[in-house]
Amino acid sequence: MKALLKIALTIALLNFAPAFAQAPKTEVASPAVQKEFDAFIAKFRAALKANDASAIAGMTRFPFGSNAADAAEFRAKIYPSFFKAKTRTCIQRGKAVYDRDGFNNDNFFIFCENDIFVFTKTPAGFLFTEIGEND
Repeated sequence: MKALLKIALTIALLNFAPAFAQAPKTEVASPAVQKEFDAFIAKFRAALKANDASAIAGMTRFPFGSNAADAAEFRAKIYPSFFKAKTRTCIQRGKAVYDRDGFNNDNFFIFCENDIFVFTKTPAGFLFTEIGEND
């Protein structure tokens, strides 16, 4: 009888174990990093609202991918292709998601349809660093 009770208790505990397991911990930016990003993204969004390609280029790290070696190329190639009105509105309203990459960099991501806009903390402060594919 005791053996049967032990088996029943073990089965019950195993069935409830997942309820007690902790969810994976998500990364959270430190208050200082969050504050710095909030100031940066406010300026970035204001430039988007004004449709100011030069201001956006001024907040971008170069070279930008393989398509823009400098601000002039960015304004001519990247901005007209990726920053249409719908995308600018998405970035202005989108929630930024924080994560640290494998190089221990602080990054924020804004997802707009098929694109991911990446903002990275650099020695010069936050910069727009990449547009990735949202797959």
